[in-house]
Amino acid sequence: MPKFAHKRRITTGVAVLAGAAALAACSSGSGTGSGREDSGAAATSPAADSKPSAPPSSLSWPAPADASAQVKAAGLPMLGQEGQVLHIHSHLDVFVDGKAVTVPAEIGIDLVKQQISPLHTHDTSGVVHIESPVKTDFTLGEFMTEWNVPISKDALGPLKSGGGKELRLYVNGKEQTGDPAALKLVAHDEIAVVYGSPSDPVKVPSSYDWPEGL
Repeated sequence: MPKFAHKRRITTGVAVLAGAAALAACSSGSGTGSGREDSGAAATSPAADSKPSAPPSSLSWPAPADASAQVKAAGLPMLGQEGQVLHIHSHLDVFVDGKAVTVPAEIGIDLVKQQISPLHTHDTSGVVHIESPVKTDFTLGEFMTEWNVPISKDALGPLKSGGGKELRLYVNGKEQTGDPAALKLVAHDEIAVVYGSPSDPVKVPSSYDWPEGL
């Protein structure tokens, strides 16, 4: 899939309401998160294999019903079309108690108002699209606020650190320090947010198998 050089305006109609893919000026190439690679650092020390990093979790944090309100809470604008001045992608994995939590589709996309944030998802692959009409930095904290799962040094949404639970952040397999909300989203970074006991068997991915064109 070649990189898109054109702008596709957000259009109305049944096809758009059926899913955010009709809004896209680019596609993640996968809606299931199958592009994850598992050759990264481990939160514990499980044997390396080619299976997904963790089984799916029953925990579900869906995309907010009012995307525009969450984008406003993140301090970001809503646009009539995807920006093209800055067009990059990061990948996000979230693990809670040793299991993978799905990053939902349509974060940052308001299908009713036909508007889109420069920071959004189209599918459940974990690919975060950064498509802005101006060059600026975007952060993990802004995206998590759009998702309505705010992140801080001691909390992931409603989940708090303490009592044997920890919140850890990895970028390209390397553990990070400081406030995770301040993490800058960089092209092709693999970001992993890991919450739970240090003994939870999470194999932290160090990279993502990017589809051609992203």
